[in-house]
Amino acid sequence: MVTSARLLKLLSLLQTHRQWPGAELADRLGVTPRTVRRDVNRLRELGYPVHATRGNPGYRLGAGAVLPPLLLDDDEAVAVAIGLRTATASSVAGIEETSLRALGKLHQVLPSRLRHRVRALGQATVRVSADGPRVAPDVLLAISEAIGRHERLRFDYTGHDGTATVRDVEPHTVVNWGRHWYLVAWDVNRDDWRSFRVDRLRTRTPTGPRFAPREPPDGNVAAYLARQLSTGPWRMQATVVLHRCAEQVADLVWPGMGAVEPVDDDHCLLHLGADSPEDLAWMVTSVGVDFTVIDPPELVAAVRALADRCRRAT
Repeated sequence: MVTSARLLKLLSLLQTHRQWPGAELADRLGVTPRTVRRDVNRLRELGYPVHATRGNPGYRLGAGAVLPPLLLDDDEAVAVAIGLRTATASSVAGIEETSLRALGKLHQVLPSRLRHRVRALGQATVRVSADGPRVAPDVLLAISEAIGRHERLRFDYTGHDGTATVRDVEPHTVVNWGRHWYLVAWDVNRDDWRSFRVDRLRTRTPTGPRFAPREPPDGNVAAYLARQLSTGPWRMQATVVLHRCAEQVADLVWPGMGAVEPVDDDHCLLHLGADSPEDLAWMVTSVGVDFTVIDPPELVAAVRALADRCRRAT
């Protein structure tokens, strides 16, 4: 193994384990302990703070005061370049210019063969930016830090209907769903889980007292948010019986469209919401499965009207 490749593997090992005995590192790398010591010194020269422990000899990677040069293999370098190019159409405000600057610096140090591949990818693809709300990076950082420290978060929030409130929550997870960012948190005053659009909140400082983390809602934050988005904020809500089992329709219901509830081997319930009965009718029929409307009556009328329009069209 050449030295650069061995350094990459050594660095990767140090980043995934708190402390490595020197003998175990030597065994993993297929070299002698003396070679490990030499490679560790090389990493230190490159700026990586590798600490050696005494008594029980070993090595661990500490946090550096400055960012050392990156050691990336070919696949990692291409992945970083693609990620930076994708970030230029991000929903995070101000990140486009920063991503372009970082991508330019990366291009300067990429080997020519990789630079050609990344440039070819950029020239052959077009990313269409959908209109949507922007989130300030400092708001995302403030929320993430409160989550990491298990500290309560207070913020001003503007609801779906324009109502302004002050919320006091125990933040759990930030979810990037399409063009939107959501905070899933335990609302202290309402004594229940809630989801909040990050672009609609303004954090207050300082943060509140520490709290003991709770189990995620529904046992899965993504599933909870999908249910909230499909039913919570809409003016009209509906429930229909789909004439197939939940496993068969899982891939037919797009994220945020509705929540599927198993019934038996041949049926399941679909709970969904929309602004109008006509929208509900379109969503239900788009699944492409036979169904029976349970409620509301407005959906029954909308489905009949849609059926009559389809008959007239043929």
